[in-house]
Amino acid sequence: MSTVLLIIHLFVTLALIGVVLIQRSEGGGLGIGTSQGMGSFMSGRGTANLLTRATGILAAIFFALSLALALMNRGTMGSNRSILDSVPATGTAPAPPPPPAAPSAPAN
Repeated sequence: MSTVLLIIHLFVTLALIGVVLIQRSEGGGLGIGTSQGMGSFMSGRGTANLLTRATGILAAIFFALSLALALMNRGTMGSNRSILDSVPATGTAPAPPPPPAAPSAPAN
């Protein structure tokens, strides 16, 4: 179930990115310039309303899917919440340092 929601979440994310990038910064339409061309089937104002509504709906779906995935996967970490809390299964103690060497006598 989690994998299916994650795939849907990916598609919603890509769609949301696409819809946001299509919009103009002034909110004027498809970001192509004038209302001629690809956006000629609707007025500039109608296209802006459509994209604004699509952005809102996709954002709400994105938020709901994020919460659902977080709630579904909150108990899968086990008892350890941090890698610093876990103790390695097999650990060997480090070797002690070698004893200091005896000073050598100077040769004359």
